[in-house]
Amino acid sequence: MAADRAAAAAAAAAALNPNWSKLQQNLKARRRLKPSSNPAHPDTETLPSSALSKRKERPGFKPAVPPSTNAVLIPTSDDFSLTEALAMDCEMVGVTSQGNKSALGRVTLVNTWGNVVFDEYVRPLEYVVDFRTNISGIRPRDLKKAKDLLTVQKKVAELIKGRILVGHALHNDLKVLLLSHPKKDTRDTTTYQLFLREGRRRALKDLAAEFLGVKIQQKEHCPIEDARAVMLIYQKFKKQFEKSIKPRAGFKKNLKKKRKKKSGDKMSTKLDVSNTS
Repeated sequence: MAADRAAAAAAAAAALNPNWSKLQQNLKARRRLKPSSNPAHPDTETLPSSALSKRKERPGFKPAVPPSTNAVLIPTSDDFSLTEALAMDCEMVGVTSQGNKSALGRVTLVNTWGNVVFDEYVRPLEYVVDFRTNISGIRPRDLKKAKDLLTVQKKVAELIKGRILVGHALHNDLKVLLLSHPKKDTRDTTTYQLFLREGRRRALKDLAAEFLGVKIQQKEHCPIEDARAVMLIYQKFKKQFEKSIKPRAGFKKNLKKKRKKKSGDKMSTKLDVSNTS
């Protein structure tokens, strides 16, 4: 009786949908061609595993990594030491009632090899009005367990002390960190003559595209990626960069000596005049 009811239901389904009987025939043919993997139920068909699961089962298989336009930014060394030069990049959020004042939201430092030596989200002293997520990449959840500004400031100051600091528009980053750094130890890609266009400063993504052949900052900014890019640009032009720094430092040193000598001459002249009188 059950078989009759099943046959009647199948006939009714076939009448409603002409493809039903064709589908049933295909399923029966597949069952006959492929032996069941379940010996207890030979009529039960086991669905084939996906191509991806088959690849995983293969010994020694390594999934293909999709090509990245920023592969050049991947560090080539596993050295995470504090090198002579460190590159820094910061992301800002908006504070005050209108959110138009910038405050530090994240700071990243990478070494010469591009490996991250410091990367922290920062909880600003003031209430955040605008997270500027479309640029900063920072979301409210990122700042829930973030460290306070003073803690991060102290750590960054320790790391960059006595080292060459590389960056793009470093004055903005140092400003939100409430820090300063000696000019002789600062390498800023916005002020280097070679990188200017008609005397104007250029965006980091333009420099990265021209000198590294990579695209960055397409959507949300990544401070790790930006710091690596600026470090690579500095390394590529390090000799020229350093040559441009040394004459400027020597000029300032000579200028100080001349001023000191002038002030000394004036003092001696005054002494002579007072002695004469």
